[in-house]
Amino acid sequence: MKDRNRRLSAFLIVLLIASWSFSQSSGFDVSRMDKTADACNDFYQYVNGNWLKTTEIPAAFPSWGGFDILQTRNREVSRDILEAAMKNTKAAKGSDEQLIGDYYAACMDTAAIEKAGAAPLAPYLKEIDAIHDARSLTDVIAGLHRRGVPVLFAFGPYVDQKDSSMTIANAFQGGLSLPNRDYYTNTDEKSKEVREKFVAYAAQMFELLGDTPEQAKAHADTIMKMETRLALASKTPVEMRDPANYYTMLPVADADKSTPNFSWTNYSAKLGTPKFTKMNLAEPDFFKVAGKMIADVPINDWKTYLKWTVINSFAPRLSSKFDDANFNFYGKTLSGTPEQQPRWRRCTRAADGAVGEALGQEFVKRSFTPEAKARMDTLITNLFASYREHISKLDWMSDATREQAYAKLAAISRKIGYPEKLRGYKGLKIDRSSYLANTISADEFSTVRDLRDIGNPPDRTRWGMTTPTVNAYYNPSYNEIVFPAGILQPPFFDGKADDALNYGGIGMVIGHELTHGFDDQGSKYDAAGNLKMWWTDDDRKKFDEKANCVSTQFSGYEVDKDLFLNGKLTLGENLADLGGLAIAYDAFKKSMEGKPRPANIDGFTPEQRFFLGFAQAWSEKARPEYERLNVQSDSHSMPRFRVNGPLSMMPQFAEAFACEVDSKMVDKRQCRVW
Repeated sequence: MKDRNRRLSAFLIVLLIASWSFSQSSGFDVSRMDKTADACNDFYQYVNGNWLKTTEIPAAFPSWGGFDILQTRNREVSRDILEAAMKNTKAAKGSDEQLIGDYYAACMDTAAIEKAGAAPLAPYLKEIDAIHDARSLTDVIAGLHRRGVPVLFAFGPYVDQKDSSMTIANAFQGGLSLPNRDYYTNTDEKSKEVREKFVAYAAQMFELLGDTPEQAKAHADTIMKMETRLALASKTPVEMRDPANYYTMLPVADADKSTPNFSWTNYSAKLGTPKFTKMNLAEPDFFKVAGKMIADVPINDWKTYLKWTVINSFAPRLSSKFDDANFNFYGKTLSGTPEQQPRWRRCTRAADGAVGEALGQEFVKRSFTPEAKARMDTLITNLFASYREHISKLDWMSDATREQAYAKLAAISRKIGYPEKLRGYKGLKIDRSSYLANTISADEFSTVRDLRDIGNPPDRTRWGMTTPTVNAYYNPSYNEIVFPAGILQPPFFDGKADDALNYGGIGMVIGHELTHGFDDQGSKYDAAGNLKMWWTDDDRKKFDEKANCVSTQFSGYEVDKDLFLNGKLTLGENLADLGGLAIAYDAFKKSMEGKPRPANIDGFTPEQRFFLGFAQAWSEKARPEYERLNVQSDSHSMPRFRVNGPLSMMPQFAEAFACEVDSKMVDKRQCRVW
């Protein structure tokens, strides 16, 4: 019955993709609109209302919208690539085709995975059982980190935030199984319920390993106790938005003093890093507590915690009883998702995570043309020009700060579609014998390769996302904007659509990423990518006042009864949305200069179609549990507020739709920054 439901779910997804109507000749399907709604009262409902009314969220998804539909389509393309590679059993060893084909084949071999049960965990559980003191505990933690297990804290190479010419060792707070600190500290009934279900889930996993119910419950209580202690020492999601809150450069000797029971020299030697004499101990208060716990928490409790982290991390790669238990908590309880993704989709996603560069090369051949890249490049150039013009007209910014803003904007580099330079997978061993072994092999390969960066200049050709990813990003240390091929497709970017829709779709995304370089945190980095204040004190004060206006605006949005957005957590993304829209709109208007005015389409002016294209791209239906999860842990506002919030601050929108000054879509605060 479960398999049958999954097949029906997959069929429903295909139908929903078809109903999205990407192939509309106008690039926008007016049947998705609710024309009984007033555009000046609720624009999100006006553009997407009929789609919201008639669309059902597929059972295997916590939400369903433009991002999900496009990502599902990309997964279909990747599936074709992977299945073709899987069929070729004679591919050259170490070739991209062999790696992706064998990885996918091992993931899809559910018979072998079921037969293995928990046996693949045995070597790692044995290592944990052998722990007898602080030194052996340190060694095991390092070994688990090398294999990609996120136990106690996170460690890795990253650009020095105050010297972007060098890659340094970094240690960050971590070790939590729930999304963030607040899940352990909030006292509302829903948070208490989640914690109770988490303890029950942890106990279930230990029972699956063979413990008695009494032993399993004791282990689960130990985990909750230890993780709560780590959570109380951790910074909140809002605090973690400020880069100054996770930058503490120390000589290694001083870092050792912060964690007297944990030697960073011993840890790094076991992990296999190049030697380093200083490091970023990002959150010293957290590591003081972690170091104290190594001394005062009994070794047997540490063994319980480490075993739990191994089981929890690898559960989706194990037999169905572990996999299902993991999904029931993280999928059903936290996100409200009724059923698992089809196996092929999960394996496609896993392959993208493990050997994504190899998969991405073939994806580009099928889904991204040189013409699309050239048009995207032109759009970006036009957005840069629009941004510079906006900076020139800011009445609250002094000339001294303005010149620095010009310099930073001019220095922002761009990456479009796919990496020009490949890292490759020389030395990576993947075969068809074990899905978990392949996962660990890929994680260890990636970890070891990345660790070699410590002490070296950063390689700025690197990408932080794989090619098929439906997303984009701004990297403050590289001062770059990056757009994978995965997002450069409808509804964000359509080579057959008019400029109005493309500027409202991908143009806004471009402007959004550019604005991240000038949001409340990105603006703290200079043109070279260093955490260095380049503002005058007076200008920064004015900026902060304007940003606080945006924070207050979004904190007033009610997602559900007594559940409000956190304007401080989402501030950077909200500023990027607001700035990105304004920049993209002016770039679009500029693109029409000197040309015949485009004709109206479907009864809408070019200006109106810009806003239609924007609101269409961000349509989404979400389950209540998923919305709560997002509000508590996501720095992005829910889509309906990402549409209505920024538009209510734009006079250009009010003009395009002839909104009166007392309309709900005309916010009297008019919180504009860039």
